[in-house]
Amino acid sequence: MLFKSTVSALALTALAAGTAAARDNIQIAGSSTVLPYAAIVAEAFGENFEFPTPVVESGGSGAGRKKLCEGVGENTIDIANSSSRIKQSDIDLCASNGVTEIMEVRIGYDGIVFASDINGPSYAFTPADWHAALAAQVVKDGALADNTNKVWSDVRADLPGDEILAFVPGTKHGTREVFDEKVIIAGCEENGTYDAHLAANGGDEKAAEKACMALRTDGASIDIDGDYTETLARVDANKNGIGVFGLSFYQNNTDKLQVATMGGIEPSVETIASGEYPVSRPLFFYVKNAHLDVIPGMQEYIEFFVSDEIAGPDGPLAAYGLVSDPELAKTQEMVANRVPMGVLN
Repeated sequence: MLFKSTVSALALTALAAGTAAARDNIQIAGSSTVLPYAAIVAEAFGENFEFPTPVVESGGSGAGRKKLCEGVGENTIDIANSSSRIKQSDIDLCASNGVTEIMEVRIGYDGIVFASDINGPSYAFTPADWHAALAAQVVKDGALADNTNKVWSDVRADLPGDEILAFVPGTKHGTREVFDEKVIIAGCEENGTYDAHLAANGGDEKAAEKACMALRTDGASIDIDGDYTETLARVDANKNGIGVFGLSFYQNNTDKLQVATMGGIEPSVETIASGEYPVSRPLFFYVKNAHLDVIPGMQEYIEFFVSDEIAGPDGPLAAYGLVSDPELAKTQEMVANRVPMGVLN
């Protein structure tokens, strides 16, 4: 009953704005990682259905989820693309603004890769290496100290002697959340710095993780707030730099970039699908269910996106670099039944 009343409220909002019907195009914003996939689907949808081509914008996962949660009405977006899972704080914000039913749609998987200029040295990393290279503080002589590592061989003797210069996703990007969790915090735990931070913070685990994630501000680590094309431009201009990319972007730029191994595993569709590559993540979009019966073509777009022909292993998204979800059939059923999210696990 709540869903029906919310839809009615949306319709009334459209009428109050002086329109005979709601806008006729789907509005989408969010993750720059999901952006190319959504753009492929939007273009194909416009060509194959009698609905306008959806409008897809970037801006970052967190920003997209925030926009989704601004409220219900045609002046708000319909779908938020996200390269990290929604947070409880997002759900709470949505609820406070009347967005009470959200559908979580997992489209597949992607890996976070570490790539450098194709003509430069090759790298074989561990998460511990990246923490030791970029963290504001590391353990030296048994105590926490400011990080003074200058070249990669300072971190580990068998790494190249090139200057440490990393271009990492800015904090508004969903990729940064995964980078922090699966590389920086994991590396902090591997090299023992986490235990030192834990002791320094009286056993407070959250404070220790926050301290682990604090990165250098001396130029060794540079946040990139734009999309992967900006990261690529930085690497192109700084041949010793290493960029953090999505697998699909790297695969579409192998003429310019070479990829590093992580934990001895080379990133690929196969190693990500098997779970062997350690830095992989699911990709999502989040749907405002209250808009489904008001914005023309919205349900059709969502079903089209997760169809076997589009998101399956032989579809155009896989050809671009998406790792197809082995549980895609479950997602299709959930979408067909418009099942909203339950409580976060």
